[in-house]
Amino acid sequence: MWGVQNIVKNGLIVSCQPVPGGAMDDSSHVVGFALAALSAGAVALRVESSRYVSAVRAATEAPLIGLIKRDLEDSPVRITPYIDDVRELAKAGADIIAFDATDRVRPATVEALAQAVREAGKQSMADCSCIEDARRALAAGVDFVGSTMSGYTGGPEPIDPDIDLVAALRELTPRVIAEGRIRTPEQAKAAARAGAACVVVGSAITRTEHVTAWFNDALSEIYSPAPAPVVLSVDLGGTKTMAALVKAGDVLDTVVFATDRAGSPADWLQGIAAATAAWKGRYESAGIAVTGAVRDGVWRAMNKATLGIEGAFPLEARAFETFGVPVVAANDAQAAAWGEYKATSDRSDLVFITVSTGLGGGIISEGRLLRGIAGHFGQMHDPQAGNLALENRVSGTWIASEAKRLGHGCEPKDVFRAANAGEAWALSIVDGVARRFARLCCNIQLAIDPARIVVGGGVGLATGFLDRVTAEIAAIGPSAAPVLRAATLGAKAGIVGMADLALKHKKNLKSL
Repeated sequence: MWGVQNIVKNGLIVSCQPVPGGAMDDSSHVVGFALAALSAGAVALRVESSRYVSAVRAATEAPLIGLIKRDLEDSPVRITPYIDDVRELAKAGADIIAFDATDRVRPATVEALAQAVREAGKQSMADCSCIEDARRALAAGVDFVGSTMSGYTGGPEPIDPDIDLVAALRELTPRVIAEGRIRTPEQAKAAARAGAACVVVGSAITRTEHVTAWFNDALSEIYSPAPAPVVLSVDLGGTKTMAALVKAGDVLDTVVFATDRAGSPADWLQGIAAATAAWKGRYESAGIAVTGAVRDGVWRAMNKATLGIEGAFPLEARAFETFGVPVVAANDAQAAAWGEYKATSDRSDLVFITVSTGLGGGIISEGRLLRGIAGHFGQMHDPQAGNLALENRVSGTWIASEAKRLGHGCEPKDVFRAANAGEAWALSIVDGVARRFARLCCNIQLAIDPARIVVGGGVGLATGFLDRVTAEIAAIGPSAAPVLRAATLGAKAGIVGMADLALKHKKNLKSL
């Protein structure tokens, strides 16, 4: 068996996995791919199924990473889900056995799979989606960790490889294998620079169908552009819900209705379906932006005062059942951040902050939308208010409640109108919000250093607010002052951004 020290060399691993059912899906082609890759300098091979591992092993003694893919009804885990799969791959001649190490419902635990690999006298590779997966896998005694599953556990899949994850994995162990969406020599070099011991390239080398499709799609945009697809895009907020049909960034039709705050996520989905029933058949995919956090298609509340959600709700799965088309879900401020990013030709990094009923945001870094809880600035603690979340003192909700406390029961827009007219009670409220928001922007600049901070929302875009924030930033005098920009899409940002995320999700599904 090849030792750890022999496989972890600076080099290329070629994944020889033909398109299932495709023209190359037979042993002779897989062996041909493998031998051609080795002759060109590949240091190892990644091969799917015991049948193909056995065939390639008979043709070469090069290191083989083996795996078995299965589509299970009761688990999203596809890569080597069973203990028997490990034994089968070991018998076929795999030197390293790869398995899905993500934290999802699974037939066998990561610990049990790692133990089975050891008992078979082989080495293990944990295919991870995040740094937490890798920590658990290393604690279970795996030999290698890979970035294989990044972007494949729910939500829109990125186009580029997750180089940041490769670098993070390298902080844990030198035995890092970079894998996933590495399609160019430049991307492979970036993975190596990030600390990968080896880099796996698959589709770009061995899947003729995929590479042909990439070039064909690129040329089709010039020679025969297809009609832009229509997307059902939904912004489900704490006060109102907006649904729209979106085509190529243009909003074709909309419907707006009050969100029943006493309802449940299932009720809200049914309400959206009823309000958009007339649009059935006009859209090919759907995107749903919601307040709160969305991870792996599961929705959880971050602030139940904004919209109460008990526990975790499988939003993407239930929405698919409701609408019958591919669905992706995201936080509403993250969707708006993506909409603002796509609205201009500026491709520099940005932070988007919306100040409306609550306070939220999104982060675009190197052309990628950061998901999960990234950008939930409203949940940061206000250092001047004890344990209170910042959005409790920087939001339309707080402005209205503070006005009421001072004897002026009115909406935030009325408070701004009074402030702009010079009324002292309103100025004290608005200036306080502007001061706290300015401090937040300065802290974000120090933490993330975005090229610009784009501000949206009813409060964020209220007349005079950004001017007040800019003055407060000047008064603070930070070492690196943030560049503030007003959002350009207004209330449409979340709808437009969510529609584009839905299109990306559908496209990625087709490429799997």
